[in-house]
Amino acid sequence: MNKELSEAKSKLSAYQIFVIVILAMTQFTVVLDFMVMSPLGDLLMKSMGLTTTQFGWSVSAYAFSAGISGLLTAGFADSFDRKKLLLFFYIGFILGTFCCGIAHSFLTLLAARIITGLFGGVIGSISMAIVADLFPLEKRGRVMGFLQMGFGASQVLGIPISLYLANHFGWQSPFFMIVILAILVWTLAVVKLAPVTKHLETPSDQSAFHHLLHTIKQKNYRIGFLATAFLSLGGFMMMPWGSAFAINNLHITQEQLPLLFMIGGVSTLLIMPLIGKYSDKINKFKLFAFASIWLILVVFFYTQLGPSPFLLVVFFNVTMMIGIMGRMVPSMALVSALPEMKDRGAFMSINSSLQQVAGGVAAAVGGMVVVQKNKYSPLEHYDALGFLMIGLTLICIFLIYRVSVITKDVQQN
Repeated sequence: MNKELSEAKSKLSAYQIFVIVILAMTQFTVVLDFMVMSPLGDLLMKSMGLTTTQFGWSVSAYAFSAGISGLLTAGFADSFDRKKLLLFFYIGFILGTFCCGIAHSFLTLLAARIITGLFGGVIGSISMAIVADLFPLEKRGRVMGFLQMGFGASQVLGIPISLYLANHFGWQSPFFMIVILAILVWTLAVVKLAPVTKHLETPSDQSAFHHLLHTIKQKNYRIGFLATAFLSLGGFMMMPWGSAFAINNLHITQEQLPLLFMIGGVSTLLIMPLIGKYSDKINKFKLFAFASIWLILVVFFYTQLGPSPFLLVVFFNVTMMIGIMGRMVPSMALVSALPEMKDRGAFMSINSSLQQVAGGVAAAVGGMVVVQKNKYSPLEHYDALGFLMIGLTLICIFLIYRVSVITKDVQQN
């Protein structure tokens, strides 16, 4: 009887499944919009006559504007229905993406990426706040696992489809595809998603600015922010240079690169639900620590590789994805349990902001460490980035341990 009761409690209702699907689709479109810039880089630079520096600014503008947006919205994120916030920022994201599709110069593209980042960068934090409001901690790992499938789906479907459309209909077509899909998701959310207002039952007489300061002042929250920042520093330290390393150092061809992305994305789609499921069944910190040690070993050996067979590169990319996703799901579930309900919107906004800014800083540092003599020569010092990531990963293990202890105390009280 106890086992049957436990299984009944762990099952998701039809409406909860709908919420997961809607939030996963918003994540898919936002992640795809960010990731599609990299494979479109060559077409964009040739079509607009952009320099590599200008293209780099076009990419980083999104991260920094998203970070600023997160801080600006943190103060009032808990003062409104989370559904209304999601719909408002999502329609702004759609507008920004449309502007990317009609951009015709570096300045117009830069402005479009800033608009997209200002709105798109907040959507993830609003989604996490909705998840924290609607799903108890014992189900949250599974839900986080499904939401993060947007990352894998963008690689499996988004990048190959975007490259096909860009090659046949111009570089603008992937952005218009995202706009059409996002409008459909937005409309469905308007019609079917119920208001998310439980956090409003605890009234607050604080102004937006004081609510922001109140959230930042909480010691337990700051530990969560620090953990998120270090996770992002490590995650973005190597990622921007992955394709260049595979082509110039490992001698993967341009034709093999989409297949490499696709295989990595498929592995993510298969791995994420499993990790989410086990994250709810076993100790989340232990899972995070195991995945971190796994990732350290994979990164160490991968960054030492020279010219390698394609299947070996595939093997390392899949095992690296296991480590990355094995850290992401339990850490996000633990960090999401830190804030009180009345602070969740502000907490998630600040957390998302730090995540974006840390990612931008990591990419900038990586660009200073990695050297390429010419566009056809191997990347130098990529192994140094690997060692930096290993050091950051060890720090993350300690910080997530602190978060897990605090979370346990919060749940007991």
